[in-house]
Amino acid sequence: MSTAFAVAATPAHLVLDPAAFAEKFARAPYKIGHRLVDHPLLQLPRLIELASWLPESRVEYNAGDLSINQDPKLTPRNGLNIDETIRRIEECRSWMVLKNVEQHPEYKALLDECLEQVRPLSEQVEPGMNQREGFIFVSSPGSVTPYHLDPENNFLLQVRGTKQVHMFDAHDQVVVSDAEIENVLTGGHRNLPFKEEYRVRGELFDLVPGEGLHFPVAAPHYVKVGPEFSISFSITFRTDNSVVRHALYRFNKNLRRIGLRPTRVGMSPAVDRCKYNVIRAGRSVKRLLGRGEAPAEASSQY
Repeated sequence: MSTAFAVAATPAHLVLDPAAFAEKFARAPYKIGHRLVDHPLLQLPRLIELASWLPESRVEYNAGDLSINQDPKLTPRNGLNIDETIRRIEECRSWMVLKNVEQHPEYKALLDECLEQVRPLSEQVEPGMNQREGFIFVSSPGSVTPYHLDPENNFLLQVRGTKQVHMFDAHDQVVVSDAEIENVLTGGHRNLPFKEEYRVRGELFDLVPGEGLHFPVAAPHYVKVGPEFSISFSITFRTDNSVVRHALYRFNKNLRRIGLRPTRVGMSPAVDRCKYNVIRAGRSVKRLLGRGEAPAEASSQY
């Protein structure tokens, strides 16, 4: 009863089912609804202004005719600048993402309004919402986002056009290895190698305007835009648990570098606790030695 009141008290941009959220959040993909299709901040004229306002480092764009198995080192440019790309997005066969749109006060307010609807529900599953970030994707018809994974909990809200999202289980070691997850979550490029035999192991989601899709942390996926240009708003955040898991993946990567074969993150809670205690002890030593500010620790069961 208190959960329903908390969700209703915030601006109703999202349509959330508390039962589905409790069952699947951070575990499996599932659809939600939203009411942002006509929101003025998410229309192309305002996004053209936003693309010019953001630092160039926060705008990523390239040709949209990519392979699912695209080598990130060989991603082709589109021959245009930022302004030309977004103004000509309907016919220039390009893909663009506006990153960290929360730097702009109006977009920060919109992101917060959305995530304040999510927070009462996420706190019951994985407490400690932090590192709120927003990303807006503007893509030409037929554009492909190659096979990759992301480090945050994400709700992708489809605003204009359609998308097909092929998503895979982050725990399926056939489609993604622990070493690959460790690499991406510790700063490596998001793209992953894709093999055709993976396709049958995934789940296909068709998104139309007014629908959203939840992406659990590290769930591999690739995306194809439909016959019209697409606008999508991605609202992301981390939790205390995901912060701990990132630290454990980094620890395992370091063990792998010295020739060890670490226990998978999540396989043994006792082993995870021991590793995280070592991580926290190491941070305490660094603080005592005056080596600068240690990363913030999550308040967790570890």
